Amino acid sequence: MAIAHGADALGLVSRMPSGPGVIDDRTIHAIARAVPPAVATFLLTSEVEAAALIAQARRLAPSALQLVDAVHGPAVYQALREALPALKLVQVIHVEDDASVAAALAAAAHVDALLLDSGNPTAKVKELGGTGRVHDWRLSSRIVDTARVPVFLAGGLNPGNVAEAIATVRPFGVDVCSGLRINGALDAARLARFMQATATAREAPAGHDRVVEPR
Repeated sequence: MAIAHGADALGLVSRMPSGPGVIDDRTIHAIARAVPPAVATFLLTSEVEAAALIAQARRLAPSALQLVDAVHGPAVYQALREALPALKLVQVIHVEDDASVAAALAAAAHVDALLLDSGNPTAKVKELGGTGRVHDWRLSSRIVDTARVPVFLAGGLNPGNVAEAIATVRPFGVDVCSGLRINGALDAARLARFMQATATAREAPAGHDRVVEPR
């Protein structure tokens, strides 16, 4: 459904401490093998250690790792690069305050892209995505202006606000989960409206490509 509506990438959500959209490893692997070559597969993973990330990526074979939590130091990125040089690395930053901007710029030196979301990694039960909350887009805009890698925007996006989000933040692409779901399932009508809104925003002069990743 997502590909038919023009999605550029699919987000495949592995085991998480909370949040919607989780699917089992067998399904992730099957989807990653079945999608057309032009569509990227982003494996959303809460693992933070190099050995676990490498094993998971080799087992499930995505085209990109979306690291939804802070990994245990720059050495993790280096280990991933050495073990899986063709794999793209996307670090998620949960935007809360000025410290998030600094964290994003530090991570940008080690990854292929950033993704700005609205989780709460310090909560008693970690929130690492799919919260449906919008964060302060002014902070996200600062990251887009400063980072030297592509930046995706997530966090509470839906058909009613995605055009404004694109105009405000000017991201490379957008990522959406809960904003397109009804009773836990991707809804075709919402997806169609969302894609139309991104197409409208794309036509406005902003100087950035738009990539859409439903999950």
